[in-house]
Amino acid sequence: MILYPAIDILDGKAVRLARGSFQDQTVYDADPLEAALRWVQAGARALHVVDLDGARTGAPVNIEHVRRITRQAGVPVQVGGGLRTKESIDQALEAGADRVVLGTAAYRDIDLLDDAVARLGARLVVSVDARDGRLAASGWMEQTDIPVDSVIERLGARGVRRFVYSSIERDGMLSGPDLDGVKGMAQTVRGSFIYSGGISSIEDLGALAALRQVNLAGVIVGKALYEQRFTVGDAQLALNREA
Repeated sequence: MILYPAIDILDGKAVRLARGSFQDQTVYDADPLEAALRWVQAGARALHVVDLDGARTGAPVNIEHVRRITRQAGVPVQVGGGLRTKESIDQALEAGADRVVLGTAAYRDIDLLDDAVARLGARLVVSVDARDGRLAASGWMEQTDIPVDSVIERLGARGVRRFVYSSIERDGMLSGPDLDGVKGMAQTVRGSFIYSGGISSIEDLGALAALRQVNLAGVIVGKALYEQRFTVGDAQLALNREA
C-alpha cells in the first residue's frame, strides 16, 4: 500500500476540514507547494491534491497551484475537485496530474464518465464519499440516499477500476479508520481503491494493513501528518509491514 499525503487547497492555502465542513477549517500552509515539498522530502511516493474551491463551485479554481506542485514535487500526483467537464479534466491533465479524481460528475454525467473511462483508463479515479453508508456529492455539501455499494457496482459496470473511499464522519477528526467500511468496499470493488478518513496513529495504519485486502492500494492521510502524529517514513513502513 502507498501512503498519499493529502493537500487540500482552499483560498490558495493548504487546509484541513473537519467532516468536510467549510466552516470548520484549519490552515496549515500559506502555500500548498510548501506542504507538497515537505511530504516529498520526508519520503512520500505520491500525493493526493484536492481543489476544495473547485469542489464547492463546480469548476477548477486552483489549477496553477496544481501545476506548481506537479512540476516541482517529482512524484505522481492525483488531482480532484471540481472536475465536472471534459475541459476541466483536460486542465488537470495539462497541469501535470498523473491521475484525475472525479466525484459528482461520475454519478451525474454518464457521457462524461464513459468518455473519461475510454480516454484515461487507469488514470481515472472515482471518489466515493460516504456519510452513514450513503453517497455525498457536490464537495460533500449534498447528501443523497444512494447506498455506497450500489454506486460502486454501477460504476464498475461502466468500467471504473480505481476508487477513493472517504468516510466523511471521520475525515479530519483523528477518530480512527472505518475498518468495516473498508472491508465492505474490498468485497464490492472490482479493481482497487484508496481509503481516506480518520487516520490518527501508526496503529491505525497497521490496522488497515492487517486487513490484508488485496485491492486496498493506498491510504490518504492529512491531519495526522500536519499535526505531526507520525512521519511519512514511519507511516509507509506501517503500511508495508503486513504486506
